[in-house]
Amino acid sequence: MASPEILLTEEQRLEFTQISPDISEWEIAKYYTFTDYDLEIINRHRRDYNRLGFAVQLAHLRYPGWTFSNNGEIPSRVLSYISEQVIVDPKALQLYAQRENTRLEYLQEIREIYKYRNFSENELEYVKQLLLVSAMENDNAIYLVRIAVEELSKKKIILPGITTLEKITIEARTEAYNRVIKIVNESITPEQKTKLDEFIESPFENNKTVLAWLKEDPHYPSPKEFIKVVDRLNKIRELNLNINIAEIHPNRVRQLSRLGSKYEPHSFRRFDEDKRYAMLALYIYDLSQTLVDRAIEINDRLINEFLSKGRKKQEEIQKQNGKALNEKVVHYVNLVKALVKARTEGLDPYKTIESYVMPWNKLLTSGEEADKLARPIDYDYLDLLDNRYNYLRKYTPKLLEFIEFGSSNSSLKSLIEAINTINKMNQNNKKSVPDDAPFSFIPNRWNKNVFEKDGSINRHYYEMAALTELRNRIRSGDVSVVGSRNYKDFDDYLIPKSEWEATKLTESKLAVNLSVDEYMKERVESLIRRLDWVSKNVGKLSGVRLENGNIHVDKLEKDVPDEANELSRELYGLLPRIKLPELLIEVSNWTGFDRHFIHASTRNPPKNEEKP
Repeated sequence: MASPEILLTEEQRLEFTQISPDISEWEIAKYYTFTDYDLEIINRHRRDYNRLGFAVQLAHLRYPGWTFSNNGEIPSRVLSYISEQVIVDPKALQLYAQRENTRLEYLQEIREIYKYRNFSENELEYVKQLLLVSAMENDNAIYLVRIAVEELSKKKIILPGITTLEKITIEARTEAYNRVIKIVNESITPEQKTKLDEFIESPFENNKTVLAWLKEDPHYPSPKEFIKVVDRLNKIRELNLNINIAEIHPNRVRQLSRLGSKYEPHSFRRFDEDKRYAMLALYIYDLSQTLVDRAIEINDRLINEFLSKGRKKQEEIQKQNGKALNEKVVHYVNLVKALVKARTEGLDPYKTIESYVMPWNKLLTSGEEADKLARPIDYDYLDLLDNRYNYLRKYTPKLLEFIEFGSSNSSLKSLIEAINTINKMNQNNKKSVPDDAPFSFIPNRWNKNVFEKDGSINRHYYEMAALTELRNRIRSGDVSVVGSRNYKDFDDYLIPKSEWEATKLTESKLAVNLSVDEYMKERVESLIRRLDWVSKNVGKLSGVRLENGNIHVDKLEKDVPDEANELSRELYGLLPRIKLPELLIEVSNWTGFDRHFIHASTRNPPKNEEKP
C-alpha cells in the first residue's frame, strides 16, 4: 500500500484545496452566486473590505470547502465575480487579509448563521467508514479523497487539513485491502494453497512454471489454439477454486487481478503468504474468465471462417464455369424465342427448336450440362459446407464438453438441448442423431440439408446447424456462457434480487411509489383533485366550455404568419452544414457540459486532448 508521504502529490493537494485558475464560467456561477439572503448578511458589515472579505470567506467555504484562512489564493476571475455582486473593488480584499482576528470572527459568524460545523472525532469515524465502503470497490486515492470532500461539504462540515483526509483515506484503503485479502484466503483450502505454490514453483512445460504457461499470449485463431486455451482452462479448473466473490466488488476483483497479471512467478514467491495466495487466486479466477471468453471468440472466428469458405467456394464455382453458364443462358434465350415463334405462327415446337436452336440430341446434352452447373434455387451455399465438417470437428467436441451454455429464453431450450445431445453423442461415439433429438431450433435455410429425402437426419448438417445457431445466439446475447465475463447471463449484470429486496424500500431513488396499489391510489386521488378544480373553474377557463355535459376545447388558431415561416426557412438555409461531433465540441466550449463526463476512477473531468 502507498505510504502517507506519496498518497497525493503537491499538485493533487493544491487541486483539492485551491480554486483552480482554469475554473469554468459555469462553475463560477454555480458555486459563487449569492442569494438575496446571502447579500443581506454580507451587507450587514461595515466597510467595503469587510463585506468583500466576508463574501470571499463564505464562498470559499462552500467550494472547495476549506476556510479561506487556510488558503489565501483566489483566482482574479472568481474574485471579480464576487466583487460585482457585493459592489466592491476587488483590490479591497488586500486590506481584509491583513487582520487574522477579523477572519476568525467572520468564520465563527458564518458557522452560526449557516450552521457549519467543525470537523470532529465523530466525523472522522463517519468518513472512515464511508471511505471503507468505497475502497472495497475502488481504492484510487484521488477518488476516495474526493468522496470525503463531497460528503463533508454536503453536510456543511468545515474540511480539516488535507493531510488529515489523506490519513483517513490511507486507513480506509488499508482496512479494505486487508478485508479483501482475508475474504479470499478464507475461501482457499490448504490443499489448494499447495497447488497454488506449485503454479509458481514447479517446472511444467518447456521449463516454464504453470503460471507462466497460463499467461502465454494467444496465437492466431485456429482449432489447435482453441485446444490450448481449453487445456489451460482445465488446468485452472483442477484447482476447484470457490472464492467468495459475492463479498468482493467486481471492480476490486478486476483491479487486483490486473495487478496480479503484472507479477512474474518469482515476484509472487516474495510476497507474504496471505497476499500471495489471495493475489494469485484472484488473478487465476479472472484468468479463467478470460480464457472462456477467448475460447468463445476463437469459436466465433472459426465459424465465421467456416461459413465464409462456403461463400467463397460458390463464387469460385461461378467464376470457373462462367463461360459454360453464359452458353446455357444463350441456349435458354434461343429456346424461349423458338417456342414463342412456334406458338405465334402455329408451328410444331419440336421442329422449330431443332431448326432455330440445335438438334434434339445436342439439346438433351446441354440440359444435362446445365443441371450439373446449376446451384440451389435460393442460391445458398450450405450444400458446399459438408467437406468442411471435419475441420470443425478438430475442436468442437472440446467446445461442447468443457464450455457450458445456458439461456433464460424459453424459446431457445431446443438449441441448448441440441448442444447437450451432440455432446453426449461425442462422448458415446454415436454417429447417428437420436430420434428424440430437438429440431425446432433449426433455421429454415438448413432444413433441406439436415433432413434427407427418406426422412433421416444428416448428422453433419444437424451439428453444423446447431453450432452456427449457437454462435449467432451468443453474439446476440440470447445464450450465455457459464464462467464468462463478456458473455455471462444478463441477470448477472443486475443487482441481486435479495439485495434489491433489502434496499428498494429504503434507498429507492424512483420518484414514484414502488407499490402498485399505493401508486394507483395516489394517481386516483390526484385525478380527483384536478377534476374537482376543473369543475369549479370551468367557467373561468379560456378556450374551454361545458355544454350538455360535454367538454369543448377551442381549436388553436395559427398565430405565426407565413412570412415568418418563410424567413425561418431562409435563415436555416444560411446555417453551415457541420458534423454532429463538431457541434457538440462547440457547444461544450460555450457551456462546459463536458465537465460531467468524469473519469470513473479519478472523478476528474476531461482535459485538453481528452475532450474530443
